Amino acid sequence: MGRLIVVNATWDPEASVWVAESDIPFVTEAPTIEALQAKLPNIIKDLLEEDGDDQYADVAYELVARKTDRVRVGIRRAA
Repeated sequence: MGRLIVVNATWDPEASVWVAESDIPFVTEAPTIEALQAKLPNIIKDLLEEDGDDQYADVAYELVARKTDRVRVGIRRAA
């Protein structure tokens, strides 16, 4: 398996979770990006591993995380 699996994660502020999806396909969620990272190897392995095959291959995956937030700042008014 020579292709790179790209996993896109976005923060859902209403549910307070990271939601990840990929084209292999799957959707999963976790409360922290670290917890999400910990879940990915097993999910990918479960989806790609073939039963009864004694050969193994390393599969590369990339986690791309996006989180949009806001910060309130004071604005100095012109005199």
